[in-house]
Amino acid sequence: MQAVILAAGKGTRMRELCHDCPKPMIKLLGRPLLEWRIESLPQSVDEVILIVGYLQEQIRAHFGDEWQGRKITYITQEVLNGTGGAMMLLRPILTGNVLVTNGDDLYHPIDLQKLIDETSEGGAVIGMTVDDAEKYGLLEVHNDGSLLAITERPHDRKVGVVNTGTYIITPHFFDFPLVPITETEYGLPQTLALVARKYKVTVTQATAWQPVGCPEDIPDTEAFIQKHLL
Repeated sequence: MQAVILAAGKGTRMRELCHDCPKPMIKLLGRPLLEWRIESLPQSVDEVILIVGYLQEQIRAHFGDEWQGRKITYITQEVLNGTGGAMMLLRPILTGNVLVTNGDDLYHPIDLQKLIDETSEGGAVIGMTVDDAEKYGLLEVHNDGSLLAITERPHDRKVGVVNTGTYIITPHFFDFPLVPITETEYGLPQTLALVARKYKVTVTQATAWQPVGCPEDIPDTEAFIQKHLL
């Protein structure tokens, strides 16, 4: 199975830690974040496709064409036109269902395997119940556990199931037009919500999720690694 890690951004909120390296290469417990991401992928993943951009030569030099028995493929996102734009770059090389994940979040390996196992015809997304839902994309979920809609940063909701940024994308995704989120960017989750209007998209619940958005997240992230990935 192929897995895609989105790692092209500049990590502006992490600027003090990654002014001279791409955000996925910041060190956590002495190792690059991206190493932890790749190691946590399910064993069924035999090819990792890295969407790279900012200071990509460091990522290419570190991982090469194969890392820990997995083929590594690189695609350069020269124009940062969003996660939806990245998906269009992938279309020619995808071989079927693909796991797509942010390069700056960490997940429990069990949750990633569950996502694969419970995928529906239209795909799947990992959600997690939080008490600060206004910071994230809120997943509206049917009674059967399938995706109804995604509301970005709802001002009237505190507790809710939010999008953690990891998906299974099926070939049906490419039958739909990309959904614009700004004048220059297209959104993967917003397009997946469009897919969900025709095909079932499963929402699975995460047991553990750690976003790495700013320097203040580093202590919690290292604690997450020690608890769930070691």
